[in-house]
Amino acid sequence: MKTTIEQICIQKSSSIRHALKQMDEINRKLLIVLNEDDSFFSLLSIGDIQRAIIRNLPLNTHVSEIVRQDITVAHPEDNLEKIKERMKIRRNEFMPVIDSKNQVIEVIFWEDLFEEKRSALPEDKKLNLPVVIMAGGRGARLAPLTNVWPKPLIPINKKTIIEDIMDQFVGVGCNEFYLSVNYKAEVIQQYFDNLNNPFYTITYIREEKPLGTAGSLYLLKDKIHSTFFVSNCDILIEEDLTSIYEYHKTNQNEITIVAAIKSFLIPYGAIETGERGQLKSIQEKPELSFKINTGMYILEPDLIQEIPENEFFHITTLIEKLHQENRKIGVFPVSEGSWKDIGNWEEYLLQLKNRHV
Repeated sequence: MKTTIEQICIQKSSSIRHALKQMDEINRKLLIVLNEDDSFFSLLSIGDIQRAIIRNLPLNTHVSEIVRQDITVAHPEDNLEKIKERMKIRRNEFMPVIDSKNQVIEVIFWEDLFEEKRSALPEDKKLNLPVVIMAGGRGARLAPLTNVWPKPLIPINKKTIIEDIMDQFVGVGCNEFYLSVNYKAEVIQQYFDNLNNPFYTITYIREEKPLGTAGSLYLLKDKIHSTFFVSNCDILIEEDLTSIYEYHKTNQNEITIVAAIKSFLIPYGAIETGERGQLKSIQEKPELSFKINTGMYILEPDLIQEIPENEFFHITTLIEKLHQENRKIGVFPVSEGSWKDIGNWEEYLLQLKNRHV
């Protein structure tokens, strides 16, 4: 279904939380911000929101406070070729056409002008980083399906979960994959041997026993010498992976956690008290938001040396150790809708339904 102008517009007094929800609902990463009289004010991108969250601004902050000034729009007198050139440089999802009265009279969408996907990167922008996928678990949340098939090979229409993950990395130039396997490892390896996808270069890391979400990284000692991604085998992050990498490098993090902003509506009046039980505040049905660990990370290669040999070791244990030592740990925010945890039945069935639409 084609996106309408009304769906991509938001009032400048709206909150960051509201903007995130709207982006998720329409599956867009860019919104048009309007003044109170519905005239054009600015554009709001997911990047604007992410930078605001990284600065620790509250989610009830008005979007008018976080938009950038260096935006690109079109005008009625602009010819289509000029608009196409601007969009290709900025790689915007769409370009609003603003008239002399500052009204949005038209919106030109990327998919109406270009055959190539907007997410397709030019060669000089590709990352070319190793990717480690933790594919050794039993997938208990998807039983009894995983009693028969290993979780990474659970199908979503004509592809498997793990292929969806790998193809996303291939899209940003990452073709070097390390699959950490244990449960039904032979089935996983045979599947990829038969698939023979030329875009995948796969090395298997065999866990002789379950080693947790990071224990198998020790087996990569002397194999990985650059910054690398780590991902669970049952998650999809619909986000620009290059932005996550740039954040990681710009802030000189040793590890960056990708976190989803998840909100919960409390269906009661919430009370805060002070000394002697005196009321400080009361709020009717507040909405609380948290940053949730998605299961995707970027690590520097030196961290492999800190993984114990042949021990059960979670990546959260490594993060806690680094935190206690006051080392640099970044958290990159993505919207709740950008994170798909396909390792449970509810989300898995939802993905199957959406792929048929």
